[in-house]
Amino acid sequence: MTNHATADHSILPESVRTEIDALRPRYPTTEALLLPTLHRAQRAAGGWLSPETIVAVADFLELPPAKVAAVVSFYDMFHDHPVGRHRIRLCTNLSCQLRGAEELLEVLGEEFGVGEDEVSADGRCSYVQFECLGSCDTAPMMMVDDEYHENLTPERVRQIVRALD
Repeated sequence: MTNHATADHSILPESVRTEIDALRPRYPTTEALLLPTLHRAQRAAGGWLSPETIVAVADFLELPPAKVAAVVSFYDMFHDHPVGRHRIRLCTNLSCQLRGAEELLEVLGEEFGVGEDEVSADGRCSYVQFECLGSCDTAPMMMVDDEYHENLTPERVRQIVRALD
């Protein structure tokens, strides 16, 4: 049962609600509709899902807020705290560790002036260590948003992050 009394419907813009309603016939269950709804809600909310947005999504889909929050916390693509416009995932699995991932992590911290999972002062970037990105043969590597960057060196990481808008 959802808590309709606490949901602020203005948090989930009308355009998002209309888009989700148009998608409903394509999904067999409300649970199946949850992922595309969260993507749209996150985009509309500036890149992350506040507790209020999670409650609004749960109310709109008539799902328990705990179920929606569990999905948000499970998937790396959803964020329950502010993140930069560009999200960097640095692989720290064994292959990348052996080929210099630790040094690249230091470079990211120096370039942005913040620690892991914090947002740079200009709001441009945030970065995290990621256990495996599935590119061991091109280690060390990182993802910037949805793009792989492989066979990295400290200088190449600097070039990549300085080129981000």
